[in-house]
Amino acid sequence: MLSMYDYLQAGETTISNLVIENYRKIGLSDEEFLFLLQLYRSQAKGDLFPDLGAISLIMGKPKESMYQLLNELVSKGCIRIDTKQNEQGQMIDTYDLLPIFQKIEGVQQKQTVQHQLQSEEESIKQLYQGFEKEFSRPLSPIELEMISQWLETDNYKPELIRLALKEAVLNQAYSLKYIDRILLAWERKNITTKEQVAEDQKRRKQTLLQKEIDEESHAQEELPKVTLHNWLNPEDSE
Repeated sequence: MLSMYDYLQAGETTISNLVIENYRKIGLSDEEFLFLLQLYRSQAKGDLFPDLGAISLIMGKPKESMYQLLNELVSKGCIRIDTKQNEQGQMIDTYDLLPIFQKIEGVQQKQTVQHQLQSEEESIKQLYQGFEKEFSRPLSPIELEMISQWLETDNYKPELIRLALKEAVLNQAYSLKYIDRILLAWERKNITTKEQVAEDQKRRKQTLLQKEIDEESHAQEELPKVTLHNWLNPEDSE
């Protein structure tokens, strides 16, 4: 029976789930991955250049198979064999496992880019659908081309175009030319985000409100003064 002492003395090998989840994506076979874990286990115990013969016994494979697996990992750019100076000043060979993590990082970056592209494609699809919903009809070829120009030539974000569409609908102006004027006005003001649009609309409302207040105040100032006559007491008349 395995004692607690033996269990604790054996130690543990901890490896990131990123390696477990992505080893296939970077081109490793199951056997290559298991061999990599053996190298990782040995290095975690302080043996930077483990004996492949010992690993062959653990894996139950000929030693020649271990060299073949090692060569495969090196050729795939997952392992480097480096020569370093140890604490005693001696030059020793080591297996550098860093490249495998760099490869996984590359896979993740590629996945992030793919997700961003998919998100952008979905956002553009929803943009066209939004126009057709608000206009209650399919878009004409000219309208499709104009929206495409906003996206590809003018580099307007789909979110910004949707906000311009919303403002046009609120003004009951179902015209791409009207929306284009809104986008140009925002471009002149360097407005590119939803937050900036909201701030600009807030400033415009405040300006209109202040204008109404000023006009009302000015109108009251221009009212003619009416003399009131007190018929009961003429001396109190204004």
